[in-house]
Amino acid sequence: MNEHLLMEVAVAGRPRGVDDAVILRAAAEVMGRVGPAGLTLAAVAREVGLVPGTLIQRFGSKSGLLVALAEQSAKDADALPERVRAEHETALGALAALVVRWLAPMDTPERFANHLAFLCTDLADPQLYEPALAAHLAQRRAIESLLAEAVAAGELDAGTDVAVLAGSVQAITAGAGLVWALERRGALAQRLRHELSAVLTPHMPPGHDDLEQS
Repeated sequence: MNEHLLMEVAVAGRPRGVDDAVILRAAAEVMGRVGPAGLTLAAVAREVGLVPGTLIQRFGSKSGLLVALAEQSAKDADALPERVRAEHETALGALAALVVRWLAPMDTPERFANHLAFLCTDLADPQLYEPALAAHLAQRRAIESLLAEAVAAGELDAGTDVAVLAGSVQAITAGAGLVWALERRGALAQRLRHELSAVLTPHMPPGHDDLEQS
């Protein structure tokens, strides 16, 4: 099929009622099932009920789709903390929920491995690295903000070094997921709350509620 005809198919097959955000959510779902190597425009199109030409028109190529997916992940990393905070009474309760939400798409070892493969692609591709770094930094800001709020509210000891503790929280979030995927014991959310509690408990005043139950 020549380029002109391919574009005609793309235009004809474009249902304007389907937002790019819907397509990118479908791409994330396919990514979790098959990883970046198995992800194709055709597979994503089937997931969302479109023709592949629609994705060609909107994203140009698989590479363009992956860049858009990475950029959307960065936007989500900025927007999610505010929504999660509004759902919880305490800053530490919101932090525990946020950590779980970040890794929620990786709820099986296979999905974790596929999303980890995408991260490895991010690290090697300059176009993908920038939004991946932006998402990482957005997560760090959210963690620091919630920890600072927790200190101010007395959920954490006065004088807690929020910046250092935020680095530890971010590190255990990634590390706990990897260890869980290797050991395959229990649920990922349970493992994350356990490890987060272990990091934060030494900084909590006596009698503070257990994070694993929040």
